[in-house]
Amino acid sequence: MEGVGGGSSSSGAPINQWRHDAWKVFQFYLDKTTPHVVYRWVGTFVLAVIYALRVYYVQGFYIVTYGLGIYLLNLLIGFLSPLVDPELEPSDGPLLPTKGSDDFKPFIRRLPEFKFWYTITKAFCIAFVMTFFSMFDVPVFWPILLCYWIVLFVLTMKRQIVHMIKYKYIPFNIGKQKYGGKKSAASSSGSRGD
Repeated sequence: MEGVGGGSSSSGAPINQWRHDAWKVFQFYLDKTTPHVVYRWVGTFVLAVIYALRVYYVQGFYIVTYGLGIYLLNLLIGFLSPLVDPELEPSDGPLLPTKGSDDFKPFIRRLPEFKFWYTITKAFCIAFVMTFFSMFDVPVFWPILLCYWIVLFVLTMKRQIVHMIKYKYIPFNIGKQKYGGKKSAASSSGSRGD
């Protein structure tokens, strides 16, 4: 009686072990890419160009591209939004500093940069694979989809920029003060024009 039903679980164990080992190797190399931000984004850009060339040469799969564009827009909104949205979760005081005398509170994204990159790369890979199956090639008039996506992008970004202005946060390091610490007396006296 012990052998009944036991054979299927023992034959599945090597497959599960192989899957687990493959996942560990993939995660190891994924973790090694974390500090290489520029190279990761260049790789994703190359992947996006390959996808665009594939869609251009096949002259189809516009609905897949439209869905990909909507998904990327959704990811961009998550990347530009703070983790705790002051509009949705009102608190006793301001969540983000609004004056120079306020405590420094760093901008924490709802979608961190690494997850943003990883999800975009996965989305391009999935969309690229979908272009090899004719069932996803729905005939549509692509200029209407493009115009609709542009209007959606403009309206969404306008709303996001108004939100940034209203709650006074900048999701990028551009234009923010950088604190370099104390400078030595010799270097500061040499830079003066006396």
